[in-house]
Amino acid sequence: MNAPEPPEALPSRHSRHAGGGFLMAATAMCTVQLGSALTVPLFGQLGALGTAGLRLGWAGLILLVAIRPRPSDFSSRDLLACMVLGLVTAGMMVFFMQAIARLPLGTASALEFLGPLTVSLFGPRKGRLIWAAAAATGVVLLTEPWHGGADLLGVGSALLAAGCWAAYILLTQRVGDRVTGLKGLAVSMPVAAVAGLAIAAPDLADRLTWAPLWTMLALAVLSPVIPFALEFLALRHLTTSAFGTLMSLEPAIALMVGLLVLGQRPGTAATLGLVLVVVASVGATRAGVRPPASSKEAPASRYEPGREPVRRDQVSSNVAS
Repeated sequence: MNAPEPPEALPSRHSRHAGGGFLMAATAMCTVQLGSALTVPLFGQLGALGTAGLRLGWAGLILLVAIRPRPSDFSSRDLLACMVLGLVTAGMMVFFMQAIARLPLGTASALEFLGPLTVSLFGPRKGRLIWAAAAATGVVLLTEPWHGGADLLGVGSALLAAGCWAAYILLTQRVGDRVTGLKGLAVSMPVAAVAGLAIAAPDLADRLTWAPLWTMLALAVLSPVIPFALEFLALRHLTTSAFGTLMSLEPAIALMVGLLVLGQRPGTAATLGLVLVVVASVGATRAGVRPPASSKEAPASRYEPGREPVRRDQVSSNVAS
């Protein structure tokens, strides 16, 4: 029998667990934004709706085959919640694709992040007005209405994606509280796939060929399949507040990916606006960690004394972008 680890070894083990969690969460955010950036060049061939539909279609098929949910795993109400979650997921993807077809990736991502930020602002009152004001100022700087050159359809699409993301968070919390593992995702994503493909069908009818079909399969694996898996693993090592704070940095990652992959150079005002949205997101997330859903939650690892238990459904996360 192995001897128990000495007490001084526990902090080191905790640091390694946390470090691995940070790395997985950061990689998940990078793959989400890289997948979005690599999708943009396909808009000319498939259209924004067509790329969104194919991406959802492949992701839904992959998760359905990999997880294989059974009807007996769900009550009728839980199954309905999963289906509604799928429709919201489709809306989030479709509107975000429409947004990045008209706006820089960093700007669209920052505007979309107003969804989880709004959910966070409805938590504890501490600092709520400060974070709301910072976010509002950031939006004004991102859109620069005094120039009159903002693409209103792009901004509107990003804000609709933000609304879908807010609904996605609330529905994911409900589904995650009642459905174990990733079975809820394995139902919601195929529903999103059917909805997305139905919306995209007119765009794809005369445009689809084998080459972009297989390209979108690779992009669906890059995002959302890989990020979902990485986020799930990261949440075994990080607290909800730490993970939420990390996810708040996603608009900044989107800006860097847009610059490096798409050559999109933001102006000074847009950069400052994005920074304000990130700061507001970090502040609101740190102030609004969700309490455990029930007393039956699994305890923290013996290697991480004092750490709050964490579950994927407790965190505002970006799955389908």
